[in-house]
Amino acid sequence: MDARSPDLTRDAAGWRADAPTTKSLAEVNATVAIPKAGGWWRRLLAFVGPGYLVSVGYMDPGNWATDLAGGSKFGYTLLSVILLSNLMAILLQSLAARLGIVTDRDLAQACRATYSPAVNFLLWLACEAAIIACDLAEVIGTAIALKLLFGIPLIGGALIAALDAFLLLILMNRGFRFLEAFVIALLVVIAVCFTVQLAAAAPPVAEMLRGFVPTTEIFTNPEMLYIAIGIIGATVMPHNLYLHSSIVQTRAYERNDEGRREAIKWATTDSTIALMLALFINAAILVVAAATFHKSGHSDVAEIGQAFELLSPLLGLGVASTLFAIALLASGLNSTVTATLAGQIVMEGFLDLRLPSWARRLLTRGIAIIPVIVVTAIYGERGTADLLVFSQVVLSMQLPFAVIPLVRFVSDRRKMGQFTIPPYVAAIAWIVAGIIVILNVKLLADTLFG
Repeated sequence: MDARSPDLTRDAAGWRADAPTTKSLAEVNATVAIPKAGGWWRRLLAFVGPGYLVSVGYMDPGNWATDLAGGSKFGYTLLSVILLSNLMAILLQSLAARLGIVTDRDLAQACRATYSPAVNFLLWLACEAAIIACDLAEVIGTAIALKLLFGIPLIGGALIAALDAFLLLILMNRGFRFLEAFVIALLVVIAVCFTVQLAAAAPPVAEMLRGFVPTTEIFTNPEMLYIAIGIIGATVMPHNLYLHSSIVQTRAYERNDEGRREAIKWATTDSTIALMLALFINAAILVVAAATFHKSGHSDVAEIGQAFELLSPLLGLGVASTLFAIALLASGLNSTVTATLAGQIVMEGFLDLRLPSWARRLLTRGIAIIPVIVVTAIYGERGTADLLVFSQVVLSMQLPFAVIPLVRFVSDRRKMGQFTIPPYVAAIAWIVAGIIVILNVKLLADTLFG
């Protein structure tokens, strides 16, 4: 074999012989202790955390744009898409956790250890595009929140957003559990803010519940489909699959069959509960938009700034707009932390390239800030709203490149052994992957050929 050619020979599990064996997020791998004695709740609490870090990606500023647009334009109709997206997310995140716990590899490492260098490079590019799209949404969301709360211009806010590269570094230095506590605290802030707004909006319960039942109009109406796919892209975020498969390994469970079985159970419970919180917050954003804007005839509210201005007058609650902006800022800060981690995991997993987290963050933030500044300068706030929704559609376009390898790995008995998912779960997972691909093809056809 040529000295420059990679070794593509395989071991018994089908992993490439030349695959790196470095632990995922080696600096925090197996650092969170799991109690061996005590009740089941103590073990569950030890696993609580990764699911909430993952759930952050399901309620980031990109979700706000798609949820606001969907609620103001189509009322409660797209609640069914939020529910479907969340069910997809619960399934796929449980598979990502299973992969990481069983194989001691995150999804990026598993791809590197399975596919050829050319395929891995393409998968890495697709994932980086998704992370940049997510970062774009965070920059816009954080900049808008800073403007709404403190009057800072959008361009200035976007530049300030670059400085949060150091936030993760500070939190990680305090320990992974401190990082998780920070994220959960901000999630509580977001949940409280939207609970107050939901109570003030007082949506009609029967009409709201009907919104959770899918209709054919979602697929036949190109405008509704575009927002629906944006919601899916904003909810089932591809980089979250890489993130979850890594951070579940921060727990010091026993690396044997029994330890892994228990870890899968508690990690799945953790992520399912956390994603139900994400479902509540996403649904609350859309419901508030539907009950406030759609009901009053403001069906064109897609800009976060416009929603901020209208919320208090329409709800008759002076603090509503402020709560909205506080929740948006908390969402942007939280998303910063998880996207930074995901970027580190993807770069280290696919390329075995290790950069300081602050350098990695400044690099991706720099790439995200440029289009925000250009679009803001040319089109103003309206342009940033369109850019937010478009970024979420880009995320959805990248989903198959993460979902298909994940489902393939957890269905492979050589790699997973007794932890291979049952055939019926594999069938459901492939159906989910198929739905995502079909929706994306339909969107591309509508976009290209009208």
